[in-house]
Amino acid sequence: MPTPRKIWCCGCGKTVSARLTNGAEVYSGRADLAELPFWRCDVCRNFVGCHHKTNNPTRPLGVIPTPEIKGARRHIHRILDPLWQSGRMQRGEVYVLISERLGRQYHTAEIRSIEEAREVYRVVQAVAKEFPVHA
Repeated sequence: MPTPRKIWCCGCGKTVSARLTNGAEVYSGRADLAELPFWRCDVCRNFVGCHHKTNNPTRPLGVIPTPEIKGARRHIHRILDPLWQSGRMQRGEVYVLISERLGRQYHTAEIRSIEEAREVYRVVQAVAKEFPVHA
């Protein structure tokens, strides 16, 4: 049995001993995710995926989010991703710009609260207005 890993859990509001599991447990209706690794908090039942396509396939993608925080992250990405997907900016450039505006290192997977997500959303909206992506 794999060793638990200490990961911040947004639902519990603290670092927890997360358990390594798979998609068959956390996404029971998704056969396509069944074999993928996930870290789960057994207290609140929230989970986070892993960098499964890397040489460290069980490294968590970030902190363990609540469903509400996951939704906020998706909303942020709907605005953020077109900036780099359009080729107008490189992905790294977008993250550096957001980090500078926030005054701290930024990555969407590290958002820990809805308040933080709102702050990031405002910054991402401002960046998107400065660098409009036209179809």
